[in-house]
Amino acid sequence: MPVLRYLIKRVFWAVFVLFAVSIFTFVIFFIVPADQTRFGRGTGALELSLRENYGLEELSLPSEYAHFVWNLVRHGTFGESYESNTAVIDILAAAIPVTASLVVGGAILFLLLAVPIGIVSALRPRSLVDRGTMLFVLIGVSAHPAWIGLVLSYFLGFKWHITPISGYCDFFNPVSSCGGGLQWAHHLVLPWLTFAILFAGLYARMIRANILESIDEDYVRTARAKGAPEWLVLRSHVLRNAMLPVVTMLGMDVGIAFGGAIFIENVYSLPGVGRIVVAALLRRDLPVILGVVLFVTFVIVVLNLIVDLLYAWLDPRVRVSGEPALGKAEQAPRAQPSPQPVPTGPTL
Repeated sequence: MPVLRYLIKRVFWAVFVLFAVSIFTFVIFFIVPADQTRFGRGTGALELSLRENYGLEELSLPSEYAHFVWNLVRHGTFGESYESNTAVIDILAAAIPVTASLVVGGAILFLLLAVPIGIVSALRPRSLVDRGTMLFVLIGVSAHPAWIGLVLSYFLGFKWHITPISGYCDFFNPVSSCGGGLQWAHHLVLPWLTFAILFAGLYARMIRANILESIDEDYVRTARAKGAPEWLVLRSHVLRNAMLPVVTMLGMDVGIAFGGAIFIENVYSLPGVGRIVVAALLRRDLPVILGVVLFVTFVIVVLNLIVDLLYAWLDPRVRVSGEPALGKAEQAPRAQPSPQPVPTGPTL
């Protein structure tokens, strides 16, 4: 059961990473300020409530950390917000669907643009499409997402009135004036386009480079020599190997995008995780910051786990044990050379 063994090992590694991040977060938000009531909000009954909620009355730091982990694991809670006295888990539950809609929808859009553009650029190098993708790469690498969002809002929203400038509509509430799938997608067009500009050109160039590298391999020439159609060679032999680095990079970028959505959500006034953490930082609302940090870490760890499993499934040369598979020649024991007769001198 090598697949199960690999999965168990990766899950244990993910749990270890979460455990390490929880310690690091605890050190920052509980030990460095030493007492949460130093931020000017711990007076009277509120001070007693904060001490009781986070175990600050304990003298032992391990006891405080154990209290924190117990609340997180056993009760699934990060405590209550200092500002609104609302449970942090409820605040995250309202903001996570917004950020997930932004990130996942943006990833789908830039992949729909990057994959065909990358294929056409590789099949027709130095063409107009190939040169045009370089412009998107330069914009995506050099431009700030806030600047891109403001430019799109001005032209597509304010000047041409094609899309709404800001706001968010609930996908699961079609009864209201701003609800349902159509209004939901209409209000997210500009944020998705911002993501597409940031990533589409870079992914298109990466796919182009991978295809150009794979198209001259021996197994591709062998498939063509056997009479396989060109579309079958491109799909089964070239694209399968060219998409392996894309899968790895996509898993990392989507995870990082959850943390980087802070700029896009503030530009388009989306009530997601990014706007919540900005408000929490300005008000020093530490339980909310703690919850956001651990949630983003969890998303990144889970996505990296999924990427590792997909990579092992897409590339049969990668063994789930983490070592490259040996070929038949390497697996077979080496034949020992037959002993050679020792030369002797002339017989007298």
